[in-house]
Amino acid sequence: MKHRIVVMPLLASALLAAGQPAQAVVSAQEAGALKTTLTPFGAERAGNRDGSIPAWSGGYTQVAAGYKTGDPPPDVFAGEKPVLKIDAKNAAQYADKLSDGVKGLLQKYPESFRLDVYPTHRTAAAPQWVYDNTLRNATHARTTDNGLWVEGAYGGIPFPIPKSGNEAMWNHKLQWTGETISSYFVNYVGTPEGKLIMATKGYNKSQYPYYEKGGSPEKFTGESQQLRIFTTEPALKAGSQFLLVDAVNRPRQAWEYLTGQRRVRKAPTLGYDTPDDINSGQSYYDEAFIFLGELDRYNWKLVGKKELYIPYNNNKLYQKGITVEQLLSPHHANPDTQRWELHRVWVVEAELAPGKRHVVPKRRLYLDEDTWAAVLGEGWDAQGQLWRVQVAMPYVVPEGPFVNATSSWCIYNLLSGGYLAAAIPDYGSASFRYHYKLLDRIPTSYFQPEALAGEGVR
Repeated sequence: MKHRIVVMPLLASALLAAGQPAQAVVSAQEAGALKTTLTPFGAERAGNRDGSIPAWSGGYTQVAAGYKTGDPPPDVFAGEKPVLKIDAKNAAQYADKLSDGVKGLLQKYPESFRLDVYPTHRTAAAPQWVYDNTLRNATHARTTDNGLWVEGAYGGIPFPIPKSGNEAMWNHKLQWTGETISSYFVNYVGTPEGKLIMATKGYNKSQYPYYEKGGSPEKFTGESQQLRIFTTEPALKAGSQFLLVDAVNRPRQAWEYLTGQRRVRKAPTLGYDTPDDINSGQSYYDEAFIFLGELDRYNWKLVGKKELYIPYNNNKLYQKGITVEQLLSPHHANPDTQRWELHRVWVVEAELAPGKRHVVPKRRLYLDEDTWAAVLGEGWDAQGQLWRVQVAMPYVVPEGPFVNATSSWCIYNLLSGGYLAAAIPDYGSASFRYHYKLLDRIPTSYFQPEALAGEGVR
């Protein structure tokens, strides 16, 4: 299946070099649009022609009285009802606004999968200092080594006016989701027969040195994310730890703590298409958060921009009392708990680079224009069959402020019929503490391999 990608006239100039690794920054005149026709992150401020996508007016920044980080986020649009329901019977009518992956799910599960479409709200927001840094980045950031690395960027979206697929992907990789966070999660595998099995339960702690508020481009050494993953269940995996350190100027460094040996070892395979142990091998490491990892296995092409139905503002998923059984159906996420809206997305396609290997040789990602996060993804196998479909569950974090676009997600295997539901909230469980919480800054020593050994158990 093919999409006709319509390039908006306003952004045509940004695509002149689509697919080519850009070396030059944009001009000051171009960057000036971030204060007028574009949002501070580079999205179009205006709505669409028929008003179904409204103008951006600053995003959602209201923090309810008494609310504190770590509480279930308020369901900011709880009173709204769907304006449209799309299923296999009427999908052809809306085909131009559906991704190939969503079409594949509608065809695979015609009796149970559907989209409940709600009014669109452009809730994405960020602190002013992040906007200020983004404006600076627009005229200072550049890619190096054919788009694999970034220099001159700090504390904001690096390429708010992208000229290449690599730049757009760096925007996704460096999306704003806070400075330091912790999240509890439970991951489930759905078997082709329709049985749900818990793969793992645990918590993460992440820190983003790239977004250290008190830092500066001059002091920044390149580390973009420090991620520690702790597994607590099932018993076979309990006590395992992983440490990933990503950077804008060098490859990932990774370590794991082996409970059986009570030792820490370097783990160079924690990336690319290595099956993810945390998820019982049902996903690949670079499929986490829709895409997480290096860009060197693919040639990335910025295809264009289009209007698409995507998951958005799914705060109702994260309310107390909502159980995993309510969130997940046998073969896919429960449509009753999913909210879809019409938004503009950047379309980025990835083809396997010459001399490189990956079990998913072709991919397509859809990046929300307001956050730069990939919210949908697709992967084809070596025979050209649509194989893997990724669907995120974005929701509003008012105290951020930001839309947390990839905190939870599903990966569907259209060929086998199985799926993975990753980082699902479990507020229906008495032992579940919180899904997402903003923390004070953690010392860098916490994200060193020695720290894993110090906290190792079993």
